[in-house]
Amino acid sequence: MRRWSLLIAILLGSLLPQCLALGGELERGAAIVDPLALREFDISDHRTGAATHPGFGLRQMLDAAGPSPPLHNDRLFALPAMTLLRPEIDAEFDRYLDSHKRAAAPQRIGVGPSFDVQLFDRDKLYSAASRFVLAGIVNRMDRRYVAPTGCGDIRLIYRLVAEEKAGAQRLPMTLNLVLKARGDHSGLACAEIARRWLETGTSQLTGAELAAQLIAPDGALGSTIPADIDRIEINLQIAHRPKSPTADFRTDYLLKVFRRDPVSGIFTPSPLENQIDRGQLIANRDLGLEFKRWLLEPDHLRDLDRGTIVIPEKFLARFAIAATPVGFARSDLQPAYGLVAPAAHPLFGEAELVRALRRAADNGIALQNINSPAGFERRLNDITCSGCHQIRGIGGFHFPGVDATKPGTLSGAVPGSPLFVGDQPRRRDILTALREGEPPDYSRGFSDRPQLRGATALLGSEYVDGWGAHCYLAGRDGGKPDPSFQSWTCAEGLVCQAVDKHAASRIGMCFVANP
Repeated sequence: MRRWSLLIAILLGSLLPQCLALGGELERGAAIVDPLALREFDISDHRTGAATHPGFGLRQMLDAAGPSPPLHNDRLFALPAMTLLRPEIDAEFDRYLDSHKRAAAPQRIGVGPSFDVQLFDRDKLYSAASRFVLAGIVNRMDRRYVAPTGCGDIRLIYRLVAEEKAGAQRLPMTLNLVLKARGDHSGLACAEIARRWLETGTSQLTGAELAAQLIAPDGALGSTIPADIDRIEINLQIAHRPKSPTADFRTDYLLKVFRRDPVSGIFTPSPLENQIDRGQLIANRDLGLEFKRWLLEPDHLRDLDRGTIVIPEKFLARFAIAATPVGFARSDLQPAYGLVAPAAHPLFGEAELVRALRRAADNGIALQNINSPAGFERRLNDITCSGCHQIRGIGGFHFPGVDATKPGTLSGAVPGSPLFVGDQPRRRDILTALREGEPPDYSRGFSDRPQLRGATALLGSEYVDGWGAHCYLAGRDGGKPDPSFQSWTCAEGLVCQAVDKHAASRIGMCFVANP
């Protein structure tokens, strides 16, 4: 694990320049990351003169009738629509503390560097000196298969910032407002919305000019309004364990979702999409068996393989803790750990998985990713919220956002993680199909290895097969090559090398061969 922590630090330092260069091109037309335009959206109300759009700061989106200055968190969490968030977040902290005391009592936990486990400072979260700053706007029309009538999602991503005398400090928490790409009020077709977004990829504007173009009546964001909000998603670094002689480096992230009630407008706790409740599936045998029967049906196995499955809520959790780093070996930090053979008492046995794969093939279903029990387990992990956040993220985030906490100051922060950047060709391919009126291919590869979709920009990069890419250690344990991963090779001049010492781990990283 310590070697893994060191590698993360090296990789982040080495890959950020490439991430910035390549990511900036790939995300064009599928995300708004211009810091000056985002700042304009965040602090300015555009309902003046000829403009009618409120902008996208949290005040404009959640408290349009409130005072003009930015919405600070003391007021944010007191809004009628937000009244359940603070007690729910506090309850999750209590749950985390109780769990820590049961599992690791000797390690002292609290706020500040003097503790072995450093807890997130909730005083800063609820403070009048803190607020959420708009850090990015992301098109997720590639998720239309989840919400067809809404044409997928548009995500407004906000980063927590504490305003201090020494300057603004970005804190490890994001809040996402997830909106329907096409609201109930809109008469636009999905094809037209996709066209408008793709056209933003050719714009040379920045700052206020870009913002005005985007929110014009015919702009990509012109029809995106507060009434389209569906839910709030939070990702918060609940605790941090610095490396010490007695402990390895680790951070834990709390993930939670609040869906807006269509009648009251109040955001209420909701199950996390595809976040399987491992504890309940193991403890409640009948529920576990029902889940197994449902998931192994050929059509559902096909959807799991393609990454488009939507698991029924009765099998899902209402919160998740995503721990990083987890390495490549099986670990109880992974959401599907213990559910799949070779676990001691697996819910999914190896023989029945082989039979399910064969039955899918007999039904004419050509699986793209899951071709073995190990592939099934990896997919079951990475379709969950926590499992996805553990793979190729920046810490526990996939979109930490740009850093423009001071007017006129642009930091070198990477807007999105390697997973985010590597997924852009697939998302643009889906937008293009929607624009052209063609049936989109919503499938996706494993979170470790993106689909190329005919794009060559990713080849040789850390996103696919370049230095630092995830790869398959063929023959490491003397067994036959695993068909789910054997295509995970490295570019010329690189070899797949083990990162974990665990002999059963078949996943490594592409590095220059040792002399």
